[in-house]
Amino acid sequence: MVKLTWYGHAAWQIDFKDTVVLVDPFLKNNPKSPIKPESLKKIDFVVVTHNHDDHLGDAFEITKNKGAKLISMFENVLPGANAGIPEENLVGMNIGNEVNFGKIKVALVPAVHSGNCAGAVITGDNVTIYHAGDTGIFGDMKLIGEMYRPKVSLLPTGGFFTMGPKEAAMAARMIGSEIVIPMHYGTFPPINTNPNDLREALGDQFKVPILKPGESFII
Repeated sequence: MVKLTWYGHAAWQIDFKDTVVLVDPFLKNNPKSPIKPESLKKIDFVVVTHNHDDHLGDAFEITKNKGAKLISMFENVLPGANAGIPEENLVGMNIGNEVNFGKIKVALVPAVHSGNCAGAVITGDNVTIYHAGDTGIFGDMKLIGEMYRPKVSLLPTGGFFTMGPKEAAMAARMIGSEIVIPMHYGTFPPINTNPNDLREALGDQFKVPILKPGESFII
């Protein structure tokens, strides 16, 4: 069993059997987040897709306090040393291969956005999850789908800064995940799109759970 819990915006907690991964932990200043960093329990890995404040969020604080490992693009983790994170817990990667961390594997994959950005493919307990980060649609999403075969895709649908529902629907078809969950919408006025538009665009071809912040989906 793998449990995905949405904390609003692009923030997710992924509970594998023995490992907990937090992605893009924008919590304190996230008006939609039902949880604050001090309420989190066990966190083993913190994955940050890029260094914008609404994704980097509280990553340094959480990584330090939980003794977790911080995974992101190389330059994004460097300031973590000044935040008091031990060097061995700063995992600066780049877009390339899948890295085995024991109980999970993580690959950083391309994203089309500003900042030092990537998507993240996270595998544990034989379940692969693609967190697209902030991105526009691009043709190599098909390659990501072919290479990693993610069961779940977490796709931004808010538009303005990322894909909207129309683009996310086309992306979902390229990636081919069985389950597609919209994110990065409804946090602020510019991204107040309707997640049901993605479900309607995809029809019965995909399972499209629509979560409220704090809700979970179990695989």
